[in-house]
Amino acid sequence: MADNSEGPEPPPGVDPMLRPDDQLEQIAQQLRELAVAKDRLQGLLDAVLTISREMDLPTVLHRIVTTAMDLVGARYGALGVLDDSGEQLGQFITAGLSESERGDLSGIEFPRGRGVLGHLIHHPEPLRVDEIGSHSASVGFPPGHPQMRTLLGVAISVRGTIYGDLYLSERRDGRPFDRDDEDIVVALAGAAGIAIENVRLFEQVRDGAEHFQRLLLPTLPDLSPLSAAAVYRPALTPAHLGGDWYDALWLPDNACAVVIGDVVGHDMRAAAAMAQTRSMLRALLFDRFTPPSSVLTQLDRTLSAITDLPVTTACLARMEQAEAGWKLHWSTAGHLPPLIITPDRHTEYLDAEPGLPLAVDPEQDRPDHTHPVAAGTTVLFFTDGLVEHPEYPIDRGLAALAELAADHAHLPLDDFVCFLADHRPRDGHDDMALLALRTPSD
Repeated sequence: MADNSEGPEPPPGVDPMLRPDDQLEQIAQQLRELAVAKDRLQGLLDAVLTISREMDLPTVLHRIVTTAMDLVGARYGALGVLDDSGEQLGQFITAGLSESERGDLSGIEFPRGRGVLGHLIHHPEPLRVDEIGSHSASVGFPPGHPQMRTLLGVAISVRGTIYGDLYLSERRDGRPFDRDDEDIVVALAGAAGIAIENVRLFEQVRDGAEHFQRLLLPTLPDLSPLSAAAVYRPALTPAHLGGDWYDALWLPDNACAVVIGDVVGHDMRAAAAMAQTRSMLRALLFDRFTPPSSVLTQLDRTLSAITDLPVTTACLARMEQAEAGWKLHWSTAGHLPPLIITPDRHTEYLDAEPGLPLAVDPEQDRPDHTHPVAAGTTVLFFTDGLVEHPEYPIDRGLAALAELAADHAHLPLDDFVCFLADHRPRDGHDDMALLALRTPSD
């Protein structure tokens, strides 16, 4: 007996009039499209996370461009940032240009927002152009500009105000940009606006914290015949106040006192403790013409009696004149040793018994150390933020610092400390301070 029942209904979206083989092909095509959509969505999520991790505005802007290019397979990308007037571009970040293409454009001013680029400034809706040259706003390309046919433009808003425009050109597969490309770039632009605002807020907080920290640090006085230079760098984390400090002053007993210190913690309490410790130490240095170990011991006992001082490391030194040049007389409270760089660029860490940090045991005796210092020698005092990195031991950071210092010891002292601070072998998640003292040349 014949079975006249109908077969199973095809899935939604599949034409029931097609033959089974064609229906299977249509289903396979739908699955492929779903896989592509899933990959794109995952790519967008990964891109948003990547952009949001950046804490430097130029890096964020460039990352937005390259991420958008990756999402839609574009060969070229750019981000035009509006100037204060909001009528033209004040900054233009590009990606995708080859070295030769950049060379061809050398000497040509970056676009200010004429032509099709300007159209998006004044009409901030998503823009897709299949033939740039045929667009009514097109004014052509400057000499040396690579030929571009297609364009996808999307505005980026920050807190409801147009910040700039994201431009993409030339899909690598040769096709014009489609609606899917537009949708995903619009979504990225929304996330980009949030990332830009976060970075701007981060910079405001960071700058405020850095300004506060610098107000607590001294301006070095004239220490002639010695020369001195110091620099402080805050941590990259916003509101990450530090307890790193330095000081130097000429004492009435004809010695130059230098101190570098680090209060444990990264908050207002650490910054306040740093200021209190530095002020108390200055008073003791002027009142007591005693060895550095005695001054540190008295500092520890005094602060322990009148305040709740966090654990603090410090190195206190006196640069004293000697019969044959100069002598460094120092004592440390659990701090890293000073680094000596001689005129012939030999380096040596003055490793010696460090003693306990402050606020551990005020009654513990502290050792003193001395070392001759030749003419034209640089002595570098620094905090651990200059050399520590979570991915390798501190000995590696110390070795890298010594090598860097030896290679650049010929620089003027202000340039020397700035170079070390800017090229430090650290990860930037801790603040740092360094002070260099140089004896006069013969």
